Amino acid sequence: MGQLLTFNDQLLIEKYLPHNFLAEKMILNCLLINSECIENVISNLSVETFYFQNHQEIYKAIIFMYKNNLPIDILTFVTFLQENGLLQKIGGIKILIELIDQTPNTIYLEDYISLVKDKFLRRSLIKLGYELINSSYITNLSIENILNNFENKLFSLTSEIRSQRLFSSTELLNNILFELKDKSLNPKISGITSGFDNLDLMIQGFQRTDLIVLAGRPSTGKTALSLNIGLNIIKSLKLPVLFFSLEMSKEQIMYRLLSIEANINQVKLRTGKLSQNDWIRLNKVIKVISKLPIFIDDTPNLSVQDIRSKIKTILFEQSKLGLIIIDYLQLLQNSNSKTENRVQELSQMTRTLKNIAREFDIPVLALSQLSRNVENRVDKKPILSDLRESGSIEQDADLVLMLYNKSESKFNQTNNADTSIFITELIIAKQRNGPIGSVNLKFDPKKTKFFSMN
Repeated sequence: MGQLLTFNDQLLIEKYLPHNFLAEKMILNCLLINSECIENVISNLSVETFYFQNHQEIYKAIIFMYKNNLPIDILTFVTFLQENGLLQKIGGIKILIELIDQTPNTIYLEDYISLVKDKFLRRSLIKLGYELINSSYITNLSIENILNNFENKLFSLTSEIRSQRLFSSTELLNNILFELKDKSLNPKISGITSGFDNLDLMIQGFQRTDLIVLAGRPSTGKTALSLNIGLNIIKSLKLPVLFFSLEMSKEQIMYRLLSIEANINQVKLRTGKLSQNDWIRLNKVIKVISKLPIFIDDTPNLSVQDIRSKIKTILFEQSKLGLIIIDYLQLLQNSNSKTENRVQELSQMTRTLKNIAREFDIPVLALSQLSRNVENRVDKKPILSDLRESGSIEQDADLVLMLYNKSESKFNQTNNADTSIFITELIIAKQRNGPIGSVNLKFDPKKTKFFSMN
């Protein structure tokens, strides 16, 4: 029968946890003989990264001296330890003598840091694994709480692994210069194309680490536009798209995709009242869509933690994603917080979605409702403050797009009732790295299809 880990078990685990004594010693040695190394080490290693207690105490003292602008060498360090009663805490003067016994090569400091960090992350994973085992035995803890807690801690470790070193201005400028030369030789938008040329011209496509918010009142075409964009990305760039539908079922989303691609009225499609030509087009489109890498998740009461888990699952299978679409923001749940008000919860969720975009290097397109305030104004053109529960959305989003149906006009190329087209203004209400403004798109609501204006 399984049991919780005992104190003795824990001691045994601690005794055999991965560590690298020599690498830790070399890092501390570098710090004492060359104070110019300190900034680099501090930006990469915390006190807990060191395995041995006396090494942690030595590192802690070095950090204190550095932050208080005290000169650091072996003599000043020993004096500091003596005056503050810390010499015995690190194991006495013999530990320091052993520490400086060898002269390390500071050229290899990055390698020493990597070795120590690797062992720290392995220790952290081992401890997390045992914590998960122990939590699983506690039956009054829900599975959801256990998994969410595990996921959050694992995410912190993942972020630690992916954290990058500091770059000098020289390195950054060289990278930018190389990028500019590439753009001049191969003119193209810097981000992922939306498929609408007039929009891409203004926003330079969707940038990979951006949180994009597409907002509008009900029935203005938010879902339709996001599906159009998703299809454009799949077809033009051959990149998979992940669609989280919190409002409509996956079957409803598939009907919309068929309507867009087959150019068939949704009502006709749902009722099955199709002409022979409709059936021919539909059969062709079904063969095409069945091969497209679009993944639809219609799980109700979805949380941002669930979204992160499912992204990881898809990435494990597909290796890359072009876009993540969430329809829509106000229906998301926050499993970590049940007591805060909705505005605070939404603030946490938008911040997490922005982190997800950065973590996975994928643009996140989140649909959002606009408040009823827009309906009470004479000028019904939406503005940023119309975002429902807006503060955090406006702050965290890199790009805010708003749909505004301006007018309706008739195009009679096909001489039938399906040609009623809305002129929709897509307002760029916020763009962190570019201009604001607007572009016009044509929208056929009966086929949920958007077109660029000629």
